[in-house]
Amino acid sequence: MSTYDIRDVQKLTHAELLEKRLSEEELSTSKRFPVRVILDDVRSLYNVGSIFRTCDAYRVEHLYLCGFTPAPPRAEIAKTALGADRTVPWTAIAKIEDAISVCREAGHQIYTLEIAHGSLSIHDVSSQNMPITIILGNELVGVREQAIHLSDGILEIPMYGTKHSLNVAVSAGIVLDAVVSAYLRSR
Repeated sequence: MSTYDIRDVQKLTHAELLEKRLSEEELSTSKRFPVRVILDDVRSLYNVGSIFRTCDAYRVEHLYLCGFTPAPPRAEIAKTALGADRTVPWTAIAKIEDAISVCREAGHQIYTLEIAHGSLSIHDVSSQNMPITIILGNELVGVREQAIHLSDGILEIPMYGTKHSLNVAVSAGIVLDAVVSAYLRSR
C-alpha cells in the first residue's frame, strides 16, 4: 500500500464528479462486467431501488426481478435508484427457474448468496467463477430452496459480529464489490 500525505488529498467538487462519470449514453455503449443479479422475492421497493443503484455502480450486465419482487416504474424504486432503473438492463420474470435458465444459457455460473454449510466465501471468488450470476433472496427467509438447488454453489459473506445477516441491499453491494474485484484482478 502506498503512503501519501493526507494534506494533499482534496475532495472532488460536484463538477469534477460529473466530468468523471459516464453519461447514460456512454454507459449504454460501454462493456459491462460479466456479472448478473437475480432478485428472488425481495419485498421492499426501497431495497430494489438501492440494488438497481448498486448494479449501476458495478456495471452489472443484467438484473432479473423474480417472484413478487416489485419492478419499475414505482416511485419508491425511483427514489433510491436515482435513475439507475433507466441505466441497468433489467427484466421482470415471474419464475426464478426461468431467469436461472436464461443466465445458464448465456454461459453463467449461478451462485446463491446465502448462509449454508459448504459455502464459498465471497473472498474466494476467482476468474474460474466467471461469468457469474448472483441470486439474492427475500429479506426474511432468503433464497427459496428450489433456486438454491439449481445453483452451482453458495456464496457467503463472512460475519464477524453477533448478527448473522445483513440487509439485502447492503449484501448486494458487498458481494458485487467482491465479484467485480475478482474479475478485474484476473484481467
